[in-house]
Amino acid sequence: MRDYSAQNKKAWEFDAYAFWIRHAGTPEERAAEDVKDPLKMLRRHAQYFDTFKGVRIANICGSCGKKAVPLALLGADVTVFDISEANKRYALEVAEAAGTQIEYVVGDVLEIDTDRYSDWFDVVFMEGGVLHYFHDIDEFMRIMHAILKPGGRIICSDFHPFTKISDSLNFQMPAMSYFSTEIFEGEMAHARFYDEEIRKTFPKCSYRKYTISEILNAMIRSGFTIRRFDEHPSWENEDLPGEFTAVGVKEAGGEE
Repeated sequence: MRDYSAQNKKAWEFDAYAFWIRHAGTPEERAAEDVKDPLKMLRRHAQYFDTFKGVRIANICGSCGKKAVPLALLGADVTVFDISEANKRYALEVAEAAGTQIEYVVGDVLEIDTDRYSDWFDVVFMEGGVLHYFHDIDEFMRIMHAILKPGGRIICSDFHPFTKISDSLNFQMPAMSYFSTEIFEGEMAHARFYDEEIRKTFPKCSYRKYTISEILNAMIRSGFTIRRFDEHPSWENEDLPGEFTAVGVKEAGGEE
C-alpha cells in the first residue's frame, strides 16, 4: 500500500463507525430508510443507470454503503471497494438489516486485483469526493477501465473542481489556484463535525485536487468515450457549482 493510502486509511478509520451511527443512524435505522425508498436514497445518481436488476456494479470508495445498499435493494450485484474496515463494518450491518447483500473489499483502490476483476463489471460508480484521494488520476482511470466489461459504463460523480478556489460546499478547506498540482495534507471531510479539541487530533488526509480538463482527459486517455457531462449546484449556494457527473463508456474492442 502506498504511503499516502496508508495515511488516508488511518484518517478514514478514526472514529468512523461511531460517526456513522451518530450521523446516519444505527444500521437498523439506516436500513429502514433504504428499504422504504431505495431510489430516493440514490438521489440524482439514479438517473445515470438504465436499469439495476442483475447489473454488476463496482462502487469505488463506497464508504458506509449509502449508495451500495440501495443499489442492492434495487436488484444490482454490488461490490464496494474502500480503504476503511470501519466503513465495511457499518455497510455490511446495514445490508444485513435491510435484508440484502453486498460484497465489500477493503484495500487500496489502486491495488484492485485486475486479474480477478478484468472486464468484470457492467458499471463502475463513484460519488461524493473520491478523486482527490489519488495522486495519479491516469493510473486510477486505467484501473477503472480495466475492471469494466467492453460496453460497460463509468459514472464518475465528484466534487466540482470549482471547490479548489471557493469553499462552495463548506468543507472548510483552504482555497488554492485552480491550476495547482500541489499534493497537500488536510482534514478529512468529517472532521468539521467534531469539537475543536477532538478535531485537532484527527489524522490528516493526503490530497491532490484536479481540474475539469485533467479529469476528462484522464478518462479519455484511459480509453473511455465521454457520453455525458453534467454540473450540479452546491447544496450551500445553488448559484455556485458544487458537484459534477461524467459518464464514459468502454467501447467494445477498445484498448486496455
